[in-house]
Amino acid sequence: MRAWLKSGTPWIWLTASAVSICLIMVAGLLILIAANGLGHFWPKSAVEMGYTQQDGKVVRLIGEIVGQEQVNRQRLLDVGYRLLTDSKLITRSLLKIGNRDLVDSDFLWIVEPLISYQHYPKDLLVIERREWGQAYGYLKSIKDQGKIIAEGRKAWEILRKKVRKANRVYAQIKTIQRHDIGAINYQLEKLRLHHRRLELEAVSDLQAYAEIKAEEEKLRADYTRIKKKLPKLYQQLEQSSLAIEIADGRIVEIPLATVVRAYHPNEMGVGEKIGFYGQKLAEFIASDPREANTEGGVFPAIFGTVMMVLIMSVIVTPFGVVAAIYLREYAKQGWLVRIVRIAVNNLAGVPSIVYGVFGLGFFVYFLGGNIDHLFFPEALPAPTFGTPGLLWASLTLAILTVPVVIISTEEGLSRIPRSIREGSLALGATQAETLWRTVLPMAAPAMITGLILAVARAAGEVAPLMMVGVVKLAPALPLDENFPFLHLDRKFMHLGFHIYDVGFQSPNVEAARPLVYATALLLILVIVVLNLVAIMIRNRLREKYRAVEN
Repeated sequence: MRAWLKSGTPWIWLTASAVSICLIMVAGLLILIAANGLGHFWPKSAVEMGYTQQDGKVVRLIGEIVGQEQVNRQRLLDVGYRLLTDSKLITRSLLKIGNRDLVDSDFLWIVEPLISYQHYPKDLLVIERREWGQAYGYLKSIKDQGKIIAEGRKAWEILRKKVRKANRVYAQIKTIQRHDIGAINYQLEKLRLHHRRLELEAVSDLQAYAEIKAEEEKLRADYTRIKKKLPKLYQQLEQSSLAIEIADGRIVEIPLATVVRAYHPNEMGVGEKIGFYGQKLAEFIASDPREANTEGGVFPAIFGTVMMVLIMSVIVTPFGVVAAIYLREYAKQGWLVRIVRIAVNNLAGVPSIVYGVFGLGFFVYFLGGNIDHLFFPEALPAPTFGTPGLLWASLTLAILTVPVVIISTEEGLSRIPRSIREGSLALGATQAETLWRTVLPMAAPAMITGLILAVARAAGEVAPLMMVGVVKLAPALPLDENFPFLHLDRKFMHLGFHIYDVGFQSPNVEAARPLVYATALLLILVIVVLNLVAIMIRNRLREKYRAVEN
């Protein structure tokens, strides 16, 4: 036994077991997130049931069962349930009953022994709306301009066509509002600021003012022409509605302008459900959020996360590499350099919220405020760069991650054999040429490794971003067709903050819970994709200079 312990074999087993446990935990976490997140998009069957309430009254309920759990019988008896069963554990289900605008809550816990009947009617309709969440009921009729044009089963095919047409009109309205009118408003604001700058500079050239006025009149004429299209589109959008019978027997009219899609989940085959699932998944990735971020997609958050990480990478890489080169190749090794290295190592362990406070104070208030006074006085008191935005968020995260890049680059430079440097100098190259043409290319894989670590940390940070640029809902992307196309002063959405907002700030926690898992999985995938790109670049560079190293 003693010989076995001294052989080192137990340590091999111990470390292998620790690695295995870590891998199992990571795999289990990913499976949990994927199961809870991706399952949200699968169309669940809609159920109708009779349910005995605590006062003994039997009511009809319609909805989707979205979760189940086992509860101790005594616990239910203590809160007033009348249960005739002797079972110690009772199954209770979370029923999504929707119709949030008509009832107090769109989720209801029901106890299984109190269900008197339960079936899945094929004609039970699920309606996904732009406001008030989902609606459940039986389709009764379709109205066009206040008149019923179809009833009963015949109304279903007409409803599908009407919903597709309404969605096309809705998309046209959004395109006009966001792109056409948005571009005109942006140009008008630019002209206003230009006019204000001429006034501040006391320019007396009347021709310059006349040109601004002429341009404004032209833009206002375009605005009036484009805006004339909207009333007609709104009329088309609002002229149709559908009527459904909800669980309590009431007939409710729903405008088609608010309907995203309507479907019969109990009639769907496997193929239809797979198609529906793909459509919902694509919508989640490519569309804007709705309903206080609890419905719709997360495209602005994906875009903001990727854009911030790319800008951060462009800033942090040269800054960190130059600092590492100076410390390793040019600085006189002594107590001062050792103190700097200790400071860099300690910076990597500073809590990220401290960087957020620093970014807010230095970048936003000091640097941004001075930029506004120097370059954008015409916009004051409204700030341009003196407010949290994409640039300041990227710079804050660059400061946060630069120690990682410096340490990795220094490690890479230290691994370059001294003989290579001496050989280059012996052949007549200067120190700068040796560094630029020989040492740096060979240290490039280590630099990329530092960048990979920096990207992984930056993409997952939330606390500092809440102070320097990330918001719950950004009305416009930081990249559009208006010059200068990339607007570094704009606020943006971020996947990490989106998870925090949906999970902990949402007014409808039950509706938002699946989206928390789905968004978390998406954030992991975004980080993996960014890292894979960097790893591919690093491997190419490593293969390129492997022969030189040998």
